Amino acid sequence: MRFFEDSKYYSLKKSTYINLRWIGIIGQLISVYLVYLYFDFKFNFYLSNLVIFFGVLSNLYLIFIYKKTQLSDRLALLFLLIDIAQLTVLIYLTGGAKNPFIIFIIIPSIFASTNLGIKTNLFLVLVTCIMIIFLTFYSSDLPYPLANHFHISNYIYYSIPISLIIALIFLNYFAIIFGRESRLRKEALNKMEEIMAKEHEMLSLGGQAAAAAHSLGTPLSTIKIISQELTKQLKNQKDVIQDIELLSSQVERCNQILRKLSLNPDVEDNFIDEDLTMRDYLKEIISSFKETSKNQFNFNFEQDAYSKKITKSIEIVYGLRNFVGNANKFCKSKIYINLKSNTETTIVTIEDDGEGYPNDILSKIGEPYLKSSDKDSGLGLGLFIGKTLLEKNFATVNCWNSQTRSGAEVTIKWKNKDLFNL
Repeated sequence: MRFFEDSKYYSLKKSTYINLRWIGIIGQLISVYLVYLYFDFKFNFYLSNLVIFFGVLSNLYLIFIYKKTQLSDRLALLFLLIDIAQLTVLIYLTGGAKNPFIIFIIIPSIFASTNLGIKTNLFLVLVTCIMIIFLTFYSSDLPYPLANHFHISNYIYYSIPISLIIALIFLNYFAIIFGRESRLRKEALNKMEEIMAKEHEMLSLGGQAAAAAHSLGTPLSTIKIISQELTKQLKNQKDVIQDIELLSSQVERCNQILRKLSLNPDVEDNFIDEDLTMRDYLKEIISSFKETSKNQFNFNFEQDAYSKKITKSIEIVYGLRNFVGNANKFCKSKIYINLKSNTETTIVTIEDDGEGYPNDILSKIGEPYLKSSDKDSGLGLGLFIGKTLLEKNFATVNCWNSQTRSGAEVTIKWKNKDLFNL
């Protein structure tokens, strides 16, 4: 088992990292030259320049030799360790823990905490803590003549590294937590994009299948007619007749296959491409589930419901389908879908007679990859996708356990001015 993981979700963007390093290098050069030339402080000026030059070389390596656009978790660790080592040497040469610029030594670890794996972050925090402790007890004096005038109580002196270590751990803890949530959301969004891409691909294949069925219909009909004529003309030649009958049966089989291919894709294609009312969208979604489900769907809507058509949005269709599918999956036998609409708002309510949402996830519904204490529950990604897609299209989505039935309830609400101007 490898200690450091390579993952597409644990990486640094090379261009951003290079720019941040240039800012750090330029800041180091300005500080060193200003202190040495302008303030006339005495310290190991040439060795400090050599350390900074090493940082310049490592940045040039990233620009001209390393060609990838992302730094992997392992390579990012290597360069961040170089940054920590470079800062440690510079601070060692200029006073150690007494140098106020020691605070910059915690930056590489904090910068990495939101982008890299937790093991990498813990290792960087450990290394940084060791460097801070080292600089507390071992370092050159402050640049002359500061060293002659710097007198401080040991209580204050040792509080500096202690406060730095506490700040380092505190900031990294919160950055790791937020980074983990960000990566989970990133993974879920990537998964959602994959699902949406497959949906578009299936629609495209369905349209192509319908077109192919339509185009092949004429030549197959021609073959069938010719085979019938040959059967009449060669009815006395039994060997030939058997081949012709086989040809005719295969033509009929091709027709049956093409009818199956063209039936469902054609219907689905019309449904997706048309501008429909919310009532019609829900009817089509319910019909698609009825074909494969034994559950009972109860669809109620007001007769005077606002009947303006919605400009086609596959995201709304897919979002609604996710919530209806979730109710279909977890209900006992019944799903209740209610549509209320007037000139101001449109509200869709989806309920089921299942067990409802487990109590431990009610406050977190809509977050990706939730794990419930109920082992039979698979909540998480479906709710996240549905909620994200609908909220992206100006809906307000609320999920709770039904007050009138035993199962879950989802309320999806739009202002009509948003819904009909997508």
